[in-house]
Amino acid sequence: MSADPLEFIEHHSPEFIEMASDYHRMERLAHPDGYGKRTGDCGDTVEMFLTIRDDGVIDAVSIQVDGCLNTVATANTVAFMSEGKTVADAWDITPEKVADYLKTLEEDHFHCAELAVGAFCLALVNYRDMKQNSWKKSYAHSGKS
Repeated sequence: MSADPLEFIEHHSPEFIEMASDYHRMERLAHPDGYGKRTGDCGDTVEMFLTIRDDGVIDAVSIQVDGCLNTVATANTVAFMSEGKTVADAWDITPEKVADYLKTLEEDHFHCAELAVGAFCLALVNYRDMKQNSWKKSYAHSGKS
């Protein structure tokens, strides 16, 4: 990516710019309802922390990203796309849908969408596991590295 902010803005969609510059979801939850973490071959890491209501609706998704703006944008997009959806509907979020939403995610950074969706899917699996075995929640990963 260019260091010239004007070139960056001209090169990317408003959706991409919004998701790449949104840091309000950057938070570690001590006791999330679901937690997932993935590190890509590129070295970027995405952590997802889910807060899920009793009716199975995803109330909030917090994220931690150690990576490039493409990874920040894709992780934020996954969070944005999943909040307010049921857990069952959230399984439909794919890297392709994330890239489509962002419009200008470069093809050579598609792996960032795969990384973000992968961390999210691990968080959904973790939620399902903790729900089926509620005793595990007290021992759940706190999100600390």
